[in-house]
Amino acid sequence: MEWTFIGRLALAALLGGIIGFDREYRAKEAGLRTHFLVALGSALFMIVSMYGLGGVGDPGRIAAQVVTGIGFIGAGSIMIHKQFVRGLTTASGLWATAGIGLAAGAGMYWIGVAAMVLTLAGLELSTLVLGSIGMHTAQIVFATTDKENLTRVMAEIHERKHTLVSYETTHEVVGNGELFRVTMVVKTHHAADHTHLFQFIQALPQLTLEKME
Repeated sequence: MEWTFIGRLALAALLGGIIGFDREYRAKEAGLRTHFLVALGSALFMIVSMYGLGGVGDPGRIAAQVVTGIGFIGAGSIMIHKQFVRGLTTASGLWATAGIGLAAGAGMYWIGVAAMVLTLAGLELSTLVLGSIGMHTAQIVFATTDKENLTRVMAEIHERKHTLVSYETTHEVVGNGELFRVTMVVKTHHAADHTHLFQFIQALPQLTLEKME
């Protein structure tokens, strides 16, 4: 019986790890280790609730508590910056991974495998299908000692007909000059526009591009 339980744990960890590897490759907030542990922990809770309490207790209640607990982890992966929200897909992926772990822990092997395949399909196929249509969002953070660079970047955004979702700038005195740090969220029509905007900003003098994603 113990080897059966170990097999369930191993399957849950494997399925969660596969999803996590995809997320890690995409450089998302939650990666391989997070999904691996979420699936493994969910399977363990299910096994303990079904077989480790001497028949006392309701496995369904344990599963419900797992789902609730995953909500806290998922909330930690969601970041909000003005009108720009990141991490919703990652949080949903963690939620689905917990369900996969519960299925594996309950002995529903093929249900777990099917859910993993469908989860990956939803993540990857949607990226491929929707990647060529709709608006694409990018968060850009850069610092510059030349105030004119702010005007140059804004002019490029308007010339390319991108949509500026949010814009925030701070400045501080550095030596005899000023350092301007800008955080903006931009929506573009094509994924290739991100590359062009990245190259344009990076080529500006006296400017450091700190983040663009």
